[in-house]
This record gives sequence, C-alpha cells and structure tokens, in this order.
Amino acid sequence: MCHNGCMTPQEIEATIREYIPQILHMSLATSVDNKPWVCEVHFSYDDELNLYFRSTPDRRHCQEIQQNPNVAGNIVTQHFKNQLIRGIYFEGKAEQLDEVDENHPAYKAVEARYGKASTIQAADDPSVARYYKISVSNWYVFDAYTSTPPQKYQLPWKEQ
Repeated sequence: MCHNGCMTPQEIEATIREYIPQILHMSLATSVDNKPWVCEVHFSYDDELNLYFRSTPDRRHCQEIQQNPNVAGNIVTQHFKNQLIRGIYFEGKAEQLDEVDENHPAYKAVEARYGKASTIQAADDPSVARYYKISVSNWYVFDAYTSTPPQKYQLPWKEQ
C-alpha cells in the first residue's frame, strides 16, 4: 500500500485477480453510430486476464461488436446501503472467435468456471452461441477499502 490510501499497480492487479472469481456476470457496453448499449453476460477469464463470454451472433451486443470492437464494462457485486464498495471496470476490444475446440483458451476458461461447455460453432446459424474474447487494454478498480472517499485506480494492461 502506498501513502495516502493509494494502490500500487501490483495491488491493483492483485485486487482484480482476487475479485473477479467471485462474480459470475459482467455488464458489457457496446456502441454503434454513437448509440450505446449495455447488457449482462456470464464471463470467464484466463491467466492473462482476457475475458470470454458466449452469446449468439443475432444479439445486439454481438452485432455491434462486429461493427465496432471497442467495448467497456464492469464486474461488480450488489452493494447495500452503508457497505464499503468495490468494483472492477475495463476497456478493450472484443472479437468473435472461430474454430473453438476443447484445447482453445476460451473453451478452457469457460469449462474451468462453469463445467463442460459446448464447442458447437455452426457458422450458418446465428442462433447458436459463439465464443467471444475481450482483450482488455485498461483495468480500473473503484475502491472504498483503501481510501476515503473512494478512489478509482487505473491499471494500463495491454497495447491494442
């Protein structure tokens, strides 16, 4: 912990890695033609903190990812009145993955979190769930545990 209640990059990363296994779904924001959209998806992640989710290409968020891969989102638990708050936020690029099999990192991440997952990738059927990957470029921790008032800490992650 650094002085005045701030977090070092190592502490920010440790907080993210400790927090996200506790939460099953995330809010995912997309935007096309200057019109934002947000939805909830169940997510998984790998050791490099790439995020994965499954969804059908006919959903609005998936259609928008095809047009604009820039996404943002948050991973938060429900907070109650007078409770200390903490939330994880991210920015990155999303993409639909092709040819996911049992050895693919996306499949392994979903299986580790939720059990055996389907690998069906019927390219001609938009109602069949596909795997999507979010390559995170920035992580943020909004935190009341380390500072009062709460602070938002940024962790630049990967160059896109």
